[in-house]
Amino acid sequence: MEDQRKYGSDAIGVLVMSYGTPESLDQVEAYYTHIRRGKPPTAEQLDDLVRRYEKIVGGFFPLRRNTDRQVEALQATLDREYPDLKFVCYQGLKHAAPFIEDGVRAMAADGIARAVGVVLAPHYSTMSVGGYVKRAQAAAEEAGVAMSFVESYHLHPKLIEAIADRVRRALKKFTEVDPEEVKVLFTAHSLPERILQMNDPYPEQLLETSRAVAERTGVTDWQFAWQSAGQTGEKWLGPDVLEELERLHSEEGVDYALVCPIGFVSDHLEVLYDLDIEAQALAGKLGLHLERTEMLNTEPLYMETLADVVRGKVAGAGVGS
Repeated sequence: MEDQRKYGSDAIGVLVMSYGTPESLDQVEAYYTHIRRGKPPTAEQLDDLVRRYEKIVGGFFPLRRNTDRQVEALQATLDREYPDLKFVCYQGLKHAAPFIEDGVRAMAADGIARAVGVVLAPHYSTMSVGGYVKRAQAAAEEAGVAMSFVESYHLHPKLIEAIADRVRRALKKFTEVDPEEVKVLFTAHSLPERILQMNDPYPEQLLETSRAVAERTGVTDWQFAWQSAGQTGEKWLGPDVLEELERLHSEEGVDYALVCPIGFVSDHLEVLYDLDIEAQALAGKLGLHLERTEMLNTEPLYMETLADVVRGKVAGAGVGS
């Protein structure tokens, strides 16, 4: 019987992990149920999520295709930057197929014995990246794949420059005022406040990225805010970006604000709805000129960042040696 393996012992797998999204409206309920650990959403909750997707893209789900493109772009970047090594990228999603475990099993089926895992999120938290790593590690051990992981890359010089460039370009949209009059708000997805008792590095890593970007761009009037908190009945990290925009306008007279969602790397629901629709609606009500920076998506500097940290993990962990 012919050997079904695609790759030899020299190949190094790269498991590219991200949150995942449904590919069509009829998949939303299963997706939401998976997020809720098997508990189906109420009709009201389901209708609200469907409505958000319909509002931003009329039923087309950009995150899924964006993630596909990021994986493809990373593969091309690895091929170009490190032609001496045989990297093979696989996708693994947290809440949609192909799941993280599917990606690992696909590697094993293709004959991959050594791999690196990397998440499309620069900042580490036990509740986010840590969860991806835990699932991938368990699947890798079961499949017989030796896997090491990139836990964070929030201060990589190319990442900082890519974000800084977007801040510079976005500030040019405020043609009516000097850029120094624009308040810059760096944001990321909120997490339950209990991570503070766990000494989780997530908040500080986000502030470190914010400081680095502000320093690179010469922005002095900036602060950090959270967004997209879950409705779970417990307290989440704040201040929330919507509440902060309202406060800045009413208490400090801020009329110009730029949101830079540094915790996200592609256009998806938390950007296209929470910022582009919800935050813009509030800004319109307040009479505040609000802009946001473009997302990284397949930005070459971001792809080079990912390729660099993957290669560094190979060297540092002895993967592929």
